[in-house]
Amino acid sequence: MEPVAAGAIVRVLLVDEHALVREGLGLALAGVDDVEVAGEAVNGDDALGEALRLRPDVVVMDVRMPDGSGAGAIARIRVALPDTKVLVLTGSQDEEDLFDSVRSGASGYLLKDASVDEVADAIRAVARDQGVIPPMMTGRVIDRFGALLRRFPDESGPLTARELDVLRLVVKGLPNREIATELFISPNTVKNHIRNILEKLHVRSRTEAATLAVRERLLDVE
Repeated sequence: MEPVAAGAIVRVLLVDEHALVREGLGLALAGVDDVEVAGEAVNGDDALGEALRLRPDVVVMDVRMPDGSGAGAIARIRVALPDTKVLVLTGSQDEEDLFDSVRSGASGYLLKDASVDEVADAIRAVARDQGVIPPMMTGRVIDRFGALLRRFPDESGPLTARELDVLRLVVKGLPNREIATELFISPNTVKNHIRNILEKLHVRSRTEAATLAVRERLLDVE
């Protein structure tokens, strides 16, 4: 699917544990001509179900959820609906929340003290495949990116050929035992490869690794 064209209506799913936040943002966005609130959800798990039902252009959600489902939900939404973008709208200025969001597949990160116009602009931007990060946090992103480049300076990338083989099968959803059978290695060796993959890609789970691999086209996956 092509990015939402300039001037086209952007359909949005709002996700926040607080009804007041959802209702307030919904009322504010109702005054924006090219943004349509298609639905609401109260947590990360609910967000995935509503996203699958409504297929919005953009999911606007907090990365911090009381049940801890924020980053995981972002990853699941991006895997299930690759054409749906995620804009994190949060009160957290914690850089780890920012990096967790980006690693999980979010296209933008905005603080809740933003104006309605800034939120609307950010929604339009991510719908058109543009990234959004608060100016006060861009320095941290640059620092982290520079550290990654220093850690992996060669053009071949951080993963070995065998790790790429394992990652390819992780993306396809195979469990460790089936990966071991496919590659003629032991399940313990698969486990070690996956641990190395997570460390090298700076992600915390198989889901995040699979999401990153698809989003950054690290593999040729059918």
